[in-house]
Amino acid sequence: MAASVSSALLLLLNIAGALLSPRAPPTLAPTPATLAVAGDAEDVDFLFLPFLVLYKSGRVVRFMGTDTVPASTDPATGVASRDVVIDADAGLAVRLYMPNVANLTAGERGRSGKLPLVVYYHGGAFVTESAFSPTYQRYLNALASKAGVLAVSVEYRLAPEHPLPRAYDDAWAALRWVLENARSSGPEPWLSRHADVTRLFLVGDSAGGNIAHNTAMRAGREGLHGGATVRGMVLLDPYFWGKRPVPSETRDPAARRWQERTWGFVCAGRYGVDDPVIDPVAMPREEWWRLRRARVLVTVAALDALSARGRAYVEAIRASGCAGEAALYETPGERHVYFLLEPDGEKAAKEMEAVVAFINGDQRTTASRMDASTG
Repeated sequence: MAASVSSALLLLLNIAGALLSPRAPPTLAPTPATLAVAGDAEDVDFLFLPFLVLYKSGRVVRFMGTDTVPASTDPATGVASRDVVIDADAGLAVRLYMPNVANLTAGERGRSGKLPLVVYYHGGAFVTESAFSPTYQRYLNALASKAGVLAVSVEYRLAPEHPLPRAYDDAWAALRWVLENARSSGPEPWLSRHADVTRLFLVGDSAGGNIAHNTAMRAGREGLHGGATVRGMVLLDPYFWGKRPVPSETRDPAARRWQERTWGFVCAGRYGVDDPVIDPVAMPREEWWRLRRARVLVTVAALDALSARGRAYVEAIRASGCAGEAALYETPGERHVYFLLEPDGEKAAKEMEAVVAFINGDQRTTASRMDASTG
């Protein structure tokens, strides 16, 4: 029994690691007494530690991932950012990141003189975090600077107030807005002047990796206008799950019950854990055609309980014969999205290099398997 509880707790903490600010001190889980104070003695409906508590009144109290920072020009990288509200009533907005184009070479700008376009979906187990958080401000500043891309980070609505598929719909609406504005006559000047829609990459970490995948699949079903094509995806420690275990995945019943319960929480029972939006590995072989031969990079951390699903995702693409090239980058000795927790570490720097090289089309990074432990 103790072993089962420990395995379930490890899985929970792995996912929680994505949500802690790189500079934040360790946060203790709230005690029942704390919950009573926070909830003013309300009855608890669902306790989703360490993220939030939902009271039977419908009120939600989040314990992490709520800090935000304003858009700015980053003195370290020269990347400028600005916010645009897409739908005020829905709370749908984006933060755009523009690198210092004066520092880019002609090769980095491409033949069109424009920049690769990255649409980024943040992590947070679908229930917390923000495109405007200090964690993602730092990561997107670094990515835009090092890769020479115009990045758009999406602020989508969160569960449980807005259960799935709301985040998927917001992600799709944001992508359509980006592409509409990237036309030469579009009203958003950073996009209309600088975005190359033929070099479009969908990128996301953890839950955001799940969202990026589902957005790409929808693009394959419905198509994209304006000559846009999903050139590639980068799924950073993606949050996938499934009822049927995959090789090297934990078979601990307690951990699996916890996953089923939490997935039911974020989607209000609309999807089962064997649904393809949650478990792409279970998709029929021909469904991978939806990716339209896009290049895919999946990163996993060896100590992450979700890493087995990331590996299985790559293997499913390869086995399908339908999708494009798939590369796996694995970091030994690290947990879920460690690169957000320790962005200045050597391993995080190597992973960023791999992501940048992949976006920029460096064939040396598109081998069948990349490993952070190799030279």
